[in-house]
Amino acid sequence: MDKSVQAYIDAIAPENRPLFERLHGLILSVQPQASVVLSYGIPTYKFGRKKLHLGAWKHGISLYGWQRGGDAGFVERHPTLFKPKATIQLRPADADEIGDAELVALVRATLGQGLSEKGEELDAGGRG
Repeated sequence: MDKSVQAYIDAIAPENRPLFERLHGLILSVQPQASVVLSYGIPTYKFGRKKLHLGAWKHGISLYGWQRGGDAGFVERHPTLFKPKATIQLRPADADEIGDAELVALVRATLGQGLSEKGEELDAGGRG
């Protein structure tokens, strides 16, 4: 991992680190070949032309970069977590109420379905 990204992660407040690590792990489980770089001063997961930004703040973790309507219904189910400028703000207590499958669906809607063993992008049914 890039040193600047690792430095960012190392500086995350202890109360927000478990949530960041959970999201980081879920993102890489969906797109293990995504590159992780700093963009706009926060970790950014890039896969092809698609990007998902994950920022740690006082409140918790914010996600940026997903397209409105391309969030697998996440905002509709959790409207109080949606903030201006296409931001989803997750406090650790909020995230405790959201299962990994729902967060994975959001990541897939943003970065794609994942890759087959041949490196082909999978469709929603898991086929390359």
